[in-house]
Amino acid sequence: MEIHSQTPNRRGFVAKLITLVLGAVALLVPAAVGIVAFLNPLRQKGRASRFIKLTSLATLPEDGTPRKFPVIADRTDAWNRFPNEPIGAVFLRRVGKDKVRALHVVCPHAGCSIVYDGSSGGGKFFCPCHAASFGLAGERLDKTSPSPRDMDTLEVEIRNGAEVWVKFRDFQTGTSKKVAQA
Repeated sequence: MEIHSQTPNRRGFVAKLITLVLGAVALLVPAAVGIVAFLNPLRQKGRASRFIKLTSLATLPEDGTPRKFPVIADRTDAWNRFPNEPIGAVFLRRVGKDKVRALHVVCPHAGCSIVYDGSSGGGKFFCPCHAASFGLAGERLDKTSPSPRDMDTLEVEIRNGAEVWVKFRDFQTGTSKKVAQA
């Protein structure tokens, strides 16, 4: 007479459980590495601020009249690189023999493009979106203006005695503090 055990085979269950866990780990590790590698560009900083050559001193009027210059550089988004793309614009003006001031063309109020109006005495900058006026140094001419701050200045270097290089960066609009965007 045969006697059959009513208890399940515990060794088989433990072996199956270990196999299942090892198989899941074997699948999850490469999947996690693939996801991290795919999303890595999103974790990196976007366009870092850097000095970009815009023009030469000879192209800037000695009388201090501002000129608008496009900023052309390689643009990179999360996965793509676009060489020689316009990434912004700046106003440049001489404020001395070898000194240049750079102002961002974007209004700090709502991000509209500021224009230079040379028709008034001495000239001024004007935001057509909310009728704000700025002086040649970028200061608000009307303190009741909806613009939360003066125009954003950018760092300038004169290299090789004649090349104008600007450290280009974008700033958050609508805030009273000048905060650079990443």
